[in-house]
Amino acid sequence: MTDQVGTPKVGLDQKANWWADLPADIGEPSGPRQRPFGWILLMTAFLLPLVIPATRHLLTAGKPLWWVIIGFALIGVYGLCYLFFPQLLRRSRRANFSFCVGMVLVGLALFFFYGNSPYVLIYATGIMVFSLPAAWTLIISAATLLVVAVALMSTGKLADSYGDLITVTSVTFTLFMMSRLVFAVRALRQANRRIGALAVAEERERMARDLHDILGHSLTTITVKAGLARRVLENSGDVERAIVEIRDVETLTRSVLSDVRTTVSENREVLLSTELVGARVALQAAGIEAELPSAVDNLRPELQRTFGYVLREAVTNVLRHSGARRVKVRLGDTWMEVEDDGTGTAAGPGNGLRGLEERLTQVGGTIHAAPRAQGGFLVRAESA
Repeated sequence: MTDQVGTPKVGLDQKANWWADLPADIGEPSGPRQRPFGWILLMTAFLLPLVIPATRHLLTAGKPLWWVIIGFALIGVYGLCYLFFPQLLRRSRRANFSFCVGMVLVGLALFFFYGNSPYVLIYATGIMVFSLPAAWTLIISAATLLVVAVALMSTGKLADSYGDLITVTSVTFTLFMMSRLVFAVRALRQANRRIGALAVAEERERMARDLHDILGHSLTTITVKAGLARRVLENSGDVERAIVEIRDVETLTRSVLSDVRTTVSENREVLLSTELVGARVALQAAGIEAELPSAVDNLRPELQRTFGYVLREAVTNVLRHSGARRVKVRLGDTWMEVEDDGTGTAAGPGNGLRGLEERLTQVGGTIHAAPRAQGGFLVRAESA
């Protein structure tokens, strides 16, 4: 059975019946599993319209004893199969197919023993429509009803039993449509659960991506500024300048806390213009010359947020890995490039780059990050 919502495959070599692939809480009739005694009592009541008239017919038909014994054996087997079919239909699909065909054959045998009454077959067809794929159900039901029609015609009882045959056909078709509806409802419930699980996973990925983009850049800037304040105190003892840097660290820390809170509530708005200001501050604190565009008006508005994340991640990688002395950012209407003259790069495509790929995919864009032939590193993001 496929994972897609729809009618199960017809093949008989697949394991488990059509409901066994569904979750346990909806995959089987809840009555037989949760309240087996109540189920047996209910099904026994349904069997009485068959057992009582069939027993009376066998005892009054004037047939030999062996014939009566076979008839009662058939009624017993048929009734037990009907009572316990939920427990019996928990094997391979091939076994389920054999069970349903066997019950149909027993029903046909009872049809002849019971004085050619088509109603006995409702029990077999009722189980079959809820146990086999749609195609096999239609094929076996049609073949069974055709055998009954031919048997009635050969005995000259078709005219008298025509209404009974139509009733059995109608009931079988109604049960078939009910079974398809039940299966569709169960498949939709399963699909809803999967959608819910995917939504949870997607939200977790969003949170991880946003927190990485925000904390990675801000904490890197805080590290750079804290290191700068330490070097100032160690080398020159310029307390005033160290205090300025430490105040900047305090401001950045408060900003990070605010960003984390707003990201959790998904209210944070990242803009390229804001990120350019932050990039300039971070690069200057690290002693890196920054050549940044003075305006972002030429960039398409729908790309401002995505390219803001690209710039943030690229500058963070420059501060962490590159050892660069100069960074240059160029903008077009649908593209942005961040290049540096450093010698170091990230060890591989980490969470940041994967997060950027996901963001650009959402706007129909791509990202390329690789060392330059003349040295340094280039990150290029563009959208169609």
